[in-house]
Amino acid sequence: MDPIARRLAVPVLVSALVAGVSGCSGAAEPGVVSPSPSASASTTAASGTEGTEPSDGGVTAEAEVVAEELPVPWGIAPLPGERFLVTMRDDASLAVVHPEGDVHPLQDSDGVREVADQTVPNGEGGLLGVAVDPEDTGPTFTTYLYRTGAEDNAVLRAELDLDGMTLGDVTTILDGIPSASNHNGGRIALGPDGYLYVATGDAGDPANAQDPDSLGGKILRITPDGDPAPGNPDPGSPVWSLGHRNVQGLGWDASGRMFASEFGQNELDELNVIEPGNNYGWPEVEGPGEQEGFVDPVAWWPTSEASPSGIAVTDDAVYLAALRGERLWRVPLLGTAEEIEAGESPGFGEPQALLAGEFGRLRAVQAGADGELWVLTGNTDGRGEPATEDGRVVDDRLLRVTVTAAE
Repeated sequence: MDPIARRLAVPVLVSALVAGVSGCSGAAEPGVVSPSPSASASTTAASGTEGTEPSDGGVTAEAEVVAEELPVPWGIAPLPGERFLVTMRDDASLAVVHPEGDVHPLQDSDGVREVADQTVPNGEGGLLGVAVDPEDTGPTFTTYLYRTGAEDNAVLRAELDLDGMTLGDVTTILDGIPSASNHNGGRIALGPDGYLYVATGDAGDPANAQDPDSLGGKILRITPDGDPAPGNPDPGSPVWSLGHRNVQGLGWDASGRMFASEFGQNELDELNVIEPGNNYGWPEVEGPGEQEGFVDPVAWWPTSEASPSGIAVTDDAVYLAALRGERLWRVPLLGTAEEIEAGESPGFGEPQALLAGEFGRLRAVQAGADGELWVLTGNTDGRGEPATEDGRVVDDRLLRVTVTAAE
């Protein structure tokens, strides 16, 4: 093995001492590690026990339908004025959704046509993730898109003009990401360091996840031009972490600690704390496995209860939008706001299910102002049962979710 491959394949182990739960054998059961790996766990091995502490008191959630009849929405990115840029997977189109519910598709323009021409929807593939540079003040915004094409997945960059509702010239900044009818990953996000993080899937070939030369089954970290970002484990590679099956959620807490959601295969879905160079075990491990060289998740669920796609990290919790589980999972971040911001959270509370069965499959969640959450449903993706009212299909929908502490 060459030195680069060795550096990526042998991370520091952060393990959970969990009785009776393994990706290799035994019944699939939900669990959580507490105390959690700290933000400095990349330099210190740590261990925890199965979470037995109660949650931080729990919350209640009330949802209001803001917009409806969205055709297979997938990605969501915030814009000024509580507006959102939303991607439509199968149409390969984009729309701006306003907080009062108006949906405005982007106008026919060179960029819109180019994105549609490049995108080849196939099963779970299509126009997937979207990220908008939060430093831009408008009316133009640097926008990044993740699309499935005829031969690969790729990351695109273009300028969004909100005044004209158009998309400018499209530049492919990273291509060659393996694609298939499933396991395409697709979530992209700008991190607190200003670099672009790209979640990829193994494209149905588990070997991709452990191959440091493949962009599949990884989390990638790149510059706005698509080059490997400074500080990557291998300076010549965009790979930030490996050993992933299908990551579709990325987020950071106030300390800069990174989280990612991951689809399991038959047993356990995962919430992971991501650190550079770490190996998260797929296909050797599914869920917590306590195997040397692999990092265990900090929370996990049977696939029937989760199948987590997008995530949102707030001041006090990680929220995961569950597709097959048809609920919004909340994993509390324990400790005070000051402890969390300082990277000294003592761990995670017991996961709590919200909106269970109320709106079907949930595809994405975005943190908003004043503790609100914005949630995209995912019932028109071919695997759900779209809701109807008076004979009219109303899915998919954008929900405004108000979360309050339980009394």
